[in-house]
Amino acid sequence: MSTGPGADSAPVHKPDTRTRRGGETFSSLRIRNYRLFFTGAIVSNTGTWMARITQDWLVLSLTGSAAAVGITTALQFLPMLLFGLYGGVVADRYPKRQLLLVSQAALGLCGVALAVLTLSGHVQVWHVYLIAFLLGMVTVVDNPARQSFVSEMVGPEQLRNAVSLNSANFQSARLVGPAIAGVLIAGVGSGWAFLLNGLSFVAPVVSLLLMRTGELHKVERVPRGKGQLREGLRYVAGRPDLVWPIVLVGFVGTFGFNFPIWLTAFSGEVFHVGAGTYGFLNTLMAVGSLVGALAAARRGSTRLRMLVIAAGVFGVLEVVAALSPAFWLFALLLVPIGMIGLTVNVTASSAVQMATDPAMRGRVMSLYMMVFAGGTPIGAPLLGWVTDAYGARVGFAAGGLISLAAAVVVGLVLARVGGLKVAVGWRRGHPQVRFVARERLTTAA
Repeated sequence: MSTGPGADSAPVHKPDTRTRRGGETFSSLRIRNYRLFFTGAIVSNTGTWMARITQDWLVLSLTGSAAAVGITTALQFLPMLLFGLYGGVVADRYPKRQLLLVSQAALGLCGVALAVLTLSGHVQVWHVYLIAFLLGMVTVVDNPARQSFVSEMVGPEQLRNAVSLNSANFQSARLVGPAIAGVLIAGVGSGWAFLLNGLSFVAPVVSLLLMRTGELHKVERVPRGKGQLREGLRYVAGRPDLVWPIVLVGFVGTFGFNFPIWLTAFSGEVFHVGAGTYGFLNTLMAVGSLVGALAAARRGSTRLRMLVIAAGVFGVLEVVAALSPAFWLFALLLVPIGMIGLTVNVTASSAVQMATDPAMRGRVMSLYMMVFAGGTPIGAPLLGWVTDAYGARVGFAAGGLISLAAAVVVGLVLARVGGLKVAVGWRRGHPQVRFVARERLTTAA
């Protein structure tokens, strides 16, 4: 049955597999299907950021409790931690375009339901908890399906560029969505912000319906069978080039990305700058993240060495920011922190996707997202406790030190697996530390 214009009944077109020329930031947008996907995502991502801000504000208004806001966030991420791997099995088993049509429509319905409850004046905090949990359940399938669908739209040669542009898309919405939400909350109330978020998912649904399925890169579907989850875990366990990037991004995501806790604490307790400046700090991070995404889109290759270095620099920057004596220095450091943090995420995501067999990509990406996002319910309360008990500077520095330590350990493990060894020497009068092949060291000796 046809699902809309350009569906299976349309004439078959050859996939656009033109090789991107070096330095073209937006090269994957030449592909029609991805261009549609990207356009729909701009609208829905803006709505999602509107809903995030409005949801937190609504819960705070209903309860007066910051802990209740934390519970809402935990409920939204908890399904990924509990059921994320099963979402990957579903994504590998069924056509991803059809899965996304269902999941995006479901996300929109959740937004509309919360809007109706709020506009009618009947909303209670348990309603918000329930809808947050339902959103998380839908995301369990939507996330691996959406991430692995990118490769079907653009092919392997454009994958890194498309992953980077997806991140740029999300960060652009992060700049616009909260501002729109603030205007709507102040002007007409939270319910209308929720309604616009729900309606925003019409855009990705329409973009999926308009795609030419004949231009998608075909991927062999995994038939229903027993042991597919274990098969995915065994596949990753036998691949050090998958295991260690996932481990690294897990530590960085769990302990290094708790910015809502730290920025709130620094704004109120350290620099005493108020809520308005807190929003400004978030904007600075979003600007850095957007710059990092666009820079990643220009790079033509993905190397694990870059991932390890970026994670290490990210940790160092967090420690420096934690010790910053002046507000202006702290604020300025948020831009490179956002940029390098986004580089870690994009590099890890694209490296894992490009190294994975297409038939396994859904399960592998679900594991990736389970480790990266599923660590939030663990890391946020732990780092929140450290921040409350020992202060904002100690909490922020702890997250940075853990990220740095993870980068060092994973870098050494990858070097050992790859038959590399640390070489220390001098180059043009300056000390230099680098990894070289063991055979080369033996020959030089």
